[in-house]
Amino acid sequence: MERTMTVRDLCALHTQLLDSDIQILENLSTNLPLIADLNKANVFIDCPVREGKHAIVVGEACGHSVKSVYDHPVVGKFAYEAFEPAVFYVLRTGKDMFVNRALTQEGAMVQQSVVPIKGECNRVIAVLIMEKVIHEEPVSFNQFDRQDQQNSLVPEFIEESIFLINNQNRLVYTNPAAINLVSEICLTECVLGESIFDYFPGFADVLASKEDILMKEMNIGKKIIQLKKFHLGNKNSNETFIIIRDLTELRDKERELISKSVAIREIHHRVKNNLQTVASLLRLQMRLGAPEESKPHLLVSLNRVLSISSVYEIILASSQVDHVDLLELIRKIGDMIVHTEGQARQCLRIEYSGELHSIDSDIGISVALVVNELIHNCVKHAFKEGTEGNITVCLQKDGPELELQVRDDGIGYSPAVKPSLGLDIIRMTVENDLDGEFSIQRIKEGTLASVRFPYKR
Repeated sequence: MERTMTVRDLCALHTQLLDSDIQILENLSTNLPLIADLNKANVFIDCPVREGKHAIVVGEACGHSVKSVYDHPVVGKFAYEAFEPAVFYVLRTGKDMFVNRALTQEGAMVQQSVVPIKGECNRVIAVLIMEKVIHEEPVSFNQFDRQDQQNSLVPEFIEESIFLINNQNRLVYTNPAAINLVSEICLTECVLGESIFDYFPGFADVLASKEDILMKEMNIGKKIIQLKKFHLGNKNSNETFIIIRDLTELRDKERELISKSVAIREIHHRVKNNLQTVASLLRLQMRLGAPEESKPHLLVSLNRVLSISSVYEIILASSQVDHVDLLELIRKIGDMIVHTEGQARQCLRIEYSGELHSIDSDIGISVALVVNELIHNCVKHAFKEGTEGNITVCLQKDGPELELQVRDDGIGYSPAVKPSLGLDIIRMTVENDLDGEFSIQRIKEGTLASVRFPYKR
């Protein structure tokens, strides 16, 4: 006897949920029958799959006093956005959607309500769906007068190609887009009553499928199409809709964007290599030809170059083409400075806090320079030789702005100190490049430097 797949089994195969998220869904699944009875409805749990294109049903239940919407169990089946847009709207936004019409996995029209299921950090991990049968049976397409079909404005203006076929796979109806598609691909006229296989032999596998609702991407000649197949809502009807959307131009643009993305990443890679070459030359100069009194200045320049290089390293290590995670950048720069300039001080510690924020790489370069100077000042000037020290870097969002705070528990900042090149770099970069504000002040225990600038994704 074949074992029924559990919520955990399905999630492990198709999703990227945390163990704690799966536990939430398992607990909710045990209560689905009670929820179904209370609402006198069919209830389901849908989770997004790893690829993000579909959702999968991981739980279902039907109230005792109502007839099930489905003839067969749907756990383990996929739900497609084209047929259940409310499910994907809730998955993306986390907002409720009530009393929405939807098409079921078996082609019936239902009244649907969807609410989000949230896991750790208030993240939407799945949706809870309630469905009730709409008792009015949709009218079969062949019950319309042929004249009414041809005069209907809705299919006339739909860009997708619509084919209605009977149980013998012969054409019952085609809209103008479908007629044009047949003419363009097959170089012949589309005639009602002919078999759809006369025009598209490759549809045989699709129509032979037992799935009542099917969506598939396939090639026809030089075209790439998205094919949707579903039966009419009337369960006594033997007619099938095939809707075709031409994806050729979209896929061409995607390939073009991919090519551009590859080129941009190659540019980033070369810039990073060039910066690493400059850094290597500075290290060589420090080891071989620099006077002892010049080495600290060369080290400062080296760290500035490496801070900019960190932006490109993070971009190349991620899937994003031209954005960088700000907190990761700050951590990388801070650890580098503490290691290179504060390595003699085993008691110097640095901590980070804040949320992940993705910013444009151009802004990231400016922030990298600012962070480098702020942490360098802490390491260089805040602590006396041999004393313990703590540096805290905090990144937080305040409305439309990001605020970066660098705090130390050292000797404290004195406004009477002669202005340094580092502070000048910070002020000029924050004001001119980030369109922000910079402040530095002595606090009860040490120094607090703050940078605020608009958050531009």
